[in-house]
Amino acid sequence: MSQNIDQDIVLKYRKRILRENDILNIRQLISDNPTASRFLLSKLLCELWNWRQENGMLKHMVCRSLMLILHRSGHIQLPEARSIVKNPIVERPRPKLLEDSFDRSIIASSVKDVSPVLEMLQVRRTDQEATFNSLIQNYHYLGYSNPIGEHLKYMFLLNDRPIACAVWMSTALRLGVRDEYIGWSEEAREKNIRMIAYNSRFLVLPWVNIKYLASHLLSKMSRRISADWQTLYHHPIHLLETYIEPERFKGSCYRAANWKMVGLTKGQGLRDKTKNRTIKEMFVYPCSKKAIQLLRGGT
Repeated sequence: MSQNIDQDIVLKYRKRILRENDILNIRQLISDNPTASRFLLSKLLCELWNWRQENGMLKHMVCRSLMLILHRSGHIQLPEARSIVKNPIVERPRPKLLEDSFDRSIIASSVKDVSPVLEMLQVRRTDQEATFNSLIQNYHYLGYSNPIGEHLKYMFLLNDRPIACAVWMSTALRLGVRDEYIGWSEEAREKNIRMIAYNSRFLVLPWVNIKYLASHLLSKMSRRISADWQTLYHHPIHLLETYIEPERFKGSCYRAANWKMVGLTKGQGLRDKTKNRTIKEMFVYPCSKKAIQLLRGGT
């Protein structure tokens, strides 16, 4: 019996198993909606399957990719594409350069003095996101890169002047040094990987001269990020992570903010097994005493 069931499987895609009956249902959906576009068909199929993200939104882009695979393999016949959909990650223009009138005068002070008046803003999906992107593009040594997946952007203001920026985003599914530190199972990793946030950019602007500011800002973000993530993506964050290039930085601000260096990366990509990337130090910060237990699947 199990052998016949396995033979009935047509495709496995994003943890979804499609059988012959599913293909017949998709064909019927296309037949029942002869004037529908590919976009509308993917939306209708998501609604039929109740295929949704954790935040409740339909997985229509994933579904559209699935239907295209079935179309190209001859299992279904989609209508002609009505328009060319551009990849928003590839086609999105880089942030514009800041105007010359931007105030770059030196700010010299102490954390003690600025802390009471320091403003911390989550600017993702706000009017200030463009300014944030421009600051990263202009002043971070890596420049701006469009975050993929879930992400937050924090901008810190002092008397309405930006002094620092940070990007937090979804992390990679597999990272040997981190996975060894957590000690979780394959099942727990797939289920809870979304509860780790990766600090991909952290910038203190070059005209800011405030000792210990970076570690102070890291502490502020670590206390708030889980609640902000919950608001936007409907799940908490249990662990923060980042990488440091030891030849370029010492990671002093992370150490001062009680982050822990757990090991070195292997210097290779998931697909490219040759060691052609910079070996980095990996730092982590548990957001609570039970963070690792929660990631392992405990309660």
